[in-house]
Amino acid sequence: MQDFLPVNREDMKRRGWTECDFVYISGDAYVDHPSFGTAIISRVLEAHGYKVGIIAQPDWKSRESIQVLGRPRLGFLVSGGNMDSMVNHYSVSKRRRQQDSYTPGGVTGKRPDYAVVVYCNLIRSVYKDVPIIIGGIEASLRRLAHYDYWSDKLKRSILLDSQADLVSYGMGEHSMVEIADALDSGIDVKDITFVAGTVFRTRSLEQVYDYQLLPDYQVLRQEKGEYARSFYIQYTNTDPFTGKRLVEPYGGKEFVVQNPPAMPLTGMEMDDIYGLPYMRGYHPSYEALGGVPAMQEIRFSLVSSRGCFGACSFCALTFHQGRIIQARSQESLVEEAKLLTGHKDFKGYIHDVGGPTANFRFPACEKQMEKGACTGKQCLFPKPCKNLRADHRDYLELLGKLRRLPGVKKVFIRSGIRFDYLLADKSRQFLKELCQYHVSGQLKVAPEHVSDSVLRSMGKPEHAVYRQFVREYEDMNRRLGKDQYLVPYLMSSHPGSGLKEAVELAEYLRDLGYMPEQVQDFYPTPSTLSTCMYYTGLDPRTMEPVYVPLSPHEKAMQRALIQYRDPKNYELVVEALRKAGRTDLIGFDKKCLVPPRKMHKAGGSGKGKPGAGFRQEKKSGEGSRKSRKGKGDSRGRQAGGKGVKR
Repeated sequence: MQDFLPVNREDMKRRGWTECDFVYISGDAYVDHPSFGTAIISRVLEAHGYKVGIIAQPDWKSRESIQVLGRPRLGFLVSGGNMDSMVNHYSVSKRRRQQDSYTPGGVTGKRPDYAVVVYCNLIRSVYKDVPIIIGGIEASLRRLAHYDYWSDKLKRSILLDSQADLVSYGMGEHSMVEIADALDSGIDVKDITFVAGTVFRTRSLEQVYDYQLLPDYQVLRQEKGEYARSFYIQYTNTDPFTGKRLVEPYGGKEFVVQNPPAMPLTGMEMDDIYGLPYMRGYHPSYEALGGVPAMQEIRFSLVSSRGCFGACSFCALTFHQGRIIQARSQESLVEEAKLLTGHKDFKGYIHDVGGPTANFRFPACEKQMEKGACTGKQCLFPKPCKNLRADHRDYLELLGKLRRLPGVKKVFIRSGIRFDYLLADKSRQFLKELCQYHVSGQLKVAPEHVSDSVLRSMGKPEHAVYRQFVREYEDMNRRLGKDQYLVPYLMSSHPGSGLKEAVELAEYLRDLGYMPEQVQDFYPTPSTLSTCMYYTGLDPRTMEPVYVPLSPHEKAMQRALIQYRDPKNYELVVEALRKAGRTDLIGFDKKCLVPPRKMHKAGGSGKGKPGAGFRQEKKSGEGSRKSRKGKGDSRGRQAGGKGVKR
């Protein structure tokens, strides 16, 4: 029967169940769609013959809330949801968010802070001996000692604080089936120490072999340099082909052991997983509450791939999905698109075809599927690797097939492209078809900054690469007779960015004639290179010191410089320019950012005065005639885009 999985005893009774094999507890509302990790893992287990029930957003203050489906035969599965619960709850300024897109009606407060730990401790208060396996982005990125921005502390492995038995890290399909089969065969959960893509705890290393010992947690807490070194060891062991088993001691009395990552899915496995009988919507019980807002973003989108070899420093994808691209076949995606066209609310527009990076459709080079991604090297940074296979032909074929489907008016690409990868492709056919068919007036791209020193910290290409892309994008649109613009995502206060670099970015925007309506402050989410820099003041790749803007006031100045035209930012902009030694930018010259203070007070915003810095004219194809929105926070970065589990 194709239906939602049981959420109460009545649902179980209709299926003829007396118990569930697994009860899945999630911090998100129950959405049975392959963009939601809960749906993927539960459907994969169902396909392997296991009975899975769902408890979505239980009341964490009530023991009864996690007993509604009874004691599971094999264990509890626990996830904080599609986002880390702390990123879900708080902005980078640590203010409570006003909406939760993964909750019916968008209301907040339906999940606790540090949801995985709270849910697991609630389970343990009722079921002392039932196996608990934790997964999803929250557990995956906190699987070893990690810096926690919200408490400003180095926290120990989530496995210890949650009292869970195992972490299934990464996307989890392979490891969860192997765990389920082991439990079903009668193996005690404490003896399941052999599954790739898992983390377990032990009091003895006698049975642990071929491992690399990390520094003790107490040493990591006391010495930030040791944490930077330890983190980089973890970072360079995220590849399933080359990754080593890692052991993190806790006072010599307990050890957290991370097994090497699970192998990437084959194309056939990807097709099978995305072809499972999802209901492709939220549970009907949410209809009266207004539905689940996150569904609007993905209802008519297609997940074509997962993984990313871009490896930006501030992105968690390397730690979670890995660097090896796994993609679905064109046939699988076309079949799903046909399902979309039959939906009663489909208006002819496929909103996205992509993944973490839309134009990555296969591994970066031929050897990755045999030898893995290179340790200590990146495929695109600082320059594209000579072995990089930059080829968009498969993606172009896919997009062409989707465009030609009956009922499809337009196919958009919204999940982002890597412009440096596009330029590495000698053919410009993808750029042509991108501009001709897949842009709706504006294309969002992510140069992030213009200072090459900041871009190095970010693991992004130097600014000259972006300038080349802007020129080629404008030229292509002119040739096609299109009036389309670029909207750049920009980030303030990233490690490596001081006031000097922030002024450099402001000058670039001045010359562009563009002001973002929103600015993305760097958000130190768990287990990224950038977060390690933020906490330690060291670049773990080189162990060299890196400047980190820590004070809220300096962050406010950097953000204000990007939006220097906004009259509300005048005082901060002037202060920043004085501190940066750039008072030459205060005045009436066309190169100035703001007028002198007296003129500002006398003339209000200064609009209309030469050099006042509030011009809105368009100077190039980058940015529209009116201000366009940029990213206001980094929630999407932490989750890594579509298809990110769990």
